[in-house]
Amino acid sequence: MPKRYSTARGREFGDGLRAAISATGMTARAIAEIVDWNEAKVSDAANGKGGITELELALLLGACRTPSAERVHLHKLFNATGVRGWLQEHGAVEPITPRTLVEHEAKAKTLVSWLPLLVHGMLQIPDYARAVIAANANVPAAEVEARVAARVARKEALQSRMTATFYIHESVLRTPVGGEEVMRAQLRHLAKVSERAHVVVRVVPTSIGAHAGHAGGFNLLKFDKIEPVVFVESENATLIIEAASAIKSYDKVAESLGRTALDAEQSRRLIKDIVG
Repeated sequence: MPKRYSTARGREFGDGLRAAISATGMTARAIAEIVDWNEAKVSDAANGKGGITELELALLLGACRTPSAERVHLHKLFNATGVRGWLQEHGAVEPITPRTLVEHEAKAKTLVSWLPLLVHGMLQIPDYARAVIAANANVPAAEVEARVAARVARKEALQSRMTATFYIHESVLRTPVGGEEVMRAQLRHLAKVSERAHVVVRVVPTSIGAHAGHAGGFNLLKFDKIEPVVFVESENATLIIEAASAIKSYDKVAESLGRTALDAEQSRRLIKDIVG
């Protein structure tokens, strides 16, 4: 099992570098011969032990014939692999696949999510996702279907060993995204998914008024061998939080939502009641 980098940027860099090496179909020894290194140096670079300069990274990626866009991406990550916390700016619009988030979802042991405005991407049916994406003021029409496919693919993480708890505000259930029929189908899907042993859907009822989640949505991910991380998404950027004190504050919010929300069975009944 490769040694993982200790930060979100480091892990994304390590995953990307391993993928670049793997894509060549060559062994580490063969690549080492091309760049005139010893085999251990190639292995150390790929497995998070460092030991290379940015110039050596360029040489390695050149030997791997890594596509230009991926080379640029890995160089941007390289110098900050050890830095905790990351404002990942997207430009005008989020990428079709939010790579860092998706890769962390795939590795997570547990997920606690609070989204006050939408059904979580992992739980969205295609028609719901399509309505949400098409309504975004910054998404080009030509990208809508690719974005729908990318979002629906995220549900694969729920088929793995991840245990997920999704907190959803009641108003989300009553907002007819995509129209009444689409919303009913989305709610039926929510009710069905919530029956899985490792997926918990809990509704924060409108009737309680103020609650701990007013500061905004987040995804708190925990892992077997790496430290927890929180993702906070906005229109043009994702804030990736790794500081231990900040993670504790999100743990407190999640614990408070747990005391406030309906339990899993009550939530399932409410969803079914809204469907009618």
